[in-house]
Amino acid sequence: MPLVTSSYRAKGLFKNAHFSTIYSAKIRQAPRLVQTRERVTLSDSDFIDLDFSFTPGGSTKIAILLHGLEGNAQRSYIKGQARVLTENSWNVCAVNYRGCSGEPNRLYKSYNAGKTDDLDEIIHYILQKDSYTEIALIGFSLGGNLLLKYLGERESVPKEIKKSIAVSAPLSLEGSLNSLTRFHNWIYRTSFLYDLRKKYVQKVKLFPELASASESKKIRSLLDFDNIYTAPAHGFKDAYDYYHKNSSGQFLKQIKIPILILNAENDSFLSDRCYPRELASELKNIYLETPKYGGHVGFVGPNNIYYNETRALEFLNSNH
Repeated sequence: MPLVTSSYRAKGLFKNAHFSTIYSAKIRQAPRLVQTRERVTLSDSDFIDLDFSFTPGGSTKIAILLHGLEGNAQRSYIKGQARVLTENSWNVCAVNYRGCSGEPNRLYKSYNAGKTDDLDEIIHYILQKDSYTEIALIGFSLGGNLLLKYLGERESVPKEIKKSIAVSAPLSLEGSLNSLTRFHNWIYRTSFLYDLRKKYVQKVKLFPELASASESKKIRSLLDFDNIYTAPAHGFKDAYDYYHKNSSGQFLKQIKIPILILNAENDSFLSDRCYPRELASELKNIYLETPKYGGHVGFVGPNNIYYNETRALEFLNSNH
């Protein structure tokens, strides 16, 4: 499929990747949105909290929104996407990953960029709960990698999943880790590391037989965190084994439904391997859109409505 020519145009300071990224994550006012929470007990006895928003009059279509690293369903990018969808005949289920809804999850393991079994349980829960004829998956950053891996690693997915959108998706986890270690990204990795270390200290208190205070002191980088917690907690040999097995780029060829990947060229979180231009030109189901600007989930638009939010709706309503 030919590469998609983007119509996104940034103005003024929003042409700067860091400004658009930080503004969108920390300054943007979250759109007003009514959310109704449901707690789902998973097959391993842990839980996930889902925040639903409904379009007036009801709908047979629902979009499942997947947040990024250490995000949640209250982030402005989730509420912004949900607002646009509910105003246009879509119901929304915004997922909070294990341990991301404001309450520690019950088990030592939590979530990661490739933990698709939780997503599969959520999808089947929704299908059993209501009579939806169409499901869309929309993921941001880590959530984008998650949904692409989910769609590509399975022989089949529920027929109700018609299309999906990945925004600012790190198709190469190791590549994105390397990008985040660059000097100009210090503010992001420092913020992530602060949150992740707090989570690990929480695990030390809850699971002293599995985690230790001495190990927490060794977490000085994102790579350290993945080596000390993410990889062993989720059954991987080490951080690089985790990155290799869960990077979604290797699964794109197997995806059978239309997908839109929206990755800005100036996204400082992404590496060259996150822009599969050659692959997208060969495969009929992959629509790769790489606007010049947009930073990391920073496609700022007028009236606090972001380009990626209206673009996702446009893609879902298209004849692709």
